[in-house]
Amino acid sequence: LLKNIGKTFNVPKNNIFLLNEDIYSLNNKEVAKTLAVVPQNIAIEYNFTTYEVVLMARTPFKKRFQDYDGEDFNRVERAMRLTDTWSLKDKSITSLSGGEQQRVIAARALCQDTPIVLLDEPTSHLDIQHQINFLNIFKELKTKLTVIAVMHDLNLASLYSDEIILLNKGSVLATGSPSKVITRENIKNVYGIEVDIIRNTSNGSPYILIKI
Repeated sequence: LLKNIGKTFNVPKNNIFLLNEDIYSLNNKEVAKTLAVVPQNIAIEYNFTTYEVVLMARTPFKKRFQDYDGEDFNRVERAMRLTDTWSLKDKSITSLSGGEQQRVIAARALCQDTPIVLLDEPTSHLDIQHQINFLNIFKELKTKLTVIAVMHDLNLASLYSDEIILLNKGSVLATGSPSKVITRENIKNVYGIEVDIIRNTSNGSPYILIKI
């Protein structure tokens, strides 16, 4: 789903529209100015510093041979401080743990300063503290951003989502608010397990309890 939205796959005409523009008609640089991606698997094999990795997010906004400027550097620092990675700015990206790399890539996405951000299993490499901190960053920015996240932790998805699309074998089974989508019947249909649903005390969102 995210690879189609992000034009990683060859998308046929009139299927994906990005800010009312057919994504088929946009080149990769134009897409990169509109949406940023935090992938599940981070494949950076070169010995860049984390600062350099985040700075690369400004490349789509540069003309050929145009250098980075003070505004780019300011955006890098803001994004890295927001994701608690500023202290890692001089370290090689390959020397970091999976969780640290994930936060650096989140900083890169924020530094790209796009109206849309795609998150692919964004908390898969993070412990519970950093999961919450990570998702809170994007929650606080949701008035400025459209965030589309693929998540397998249904309780986190329920807690942080305004709207959920529940997929089953590539088809949409249900869509709507967490209360509408996260139901015993839907969980049974998709996962084949029995659950109880209670309400999260923080915001009333549905919370899944697995029956053993």
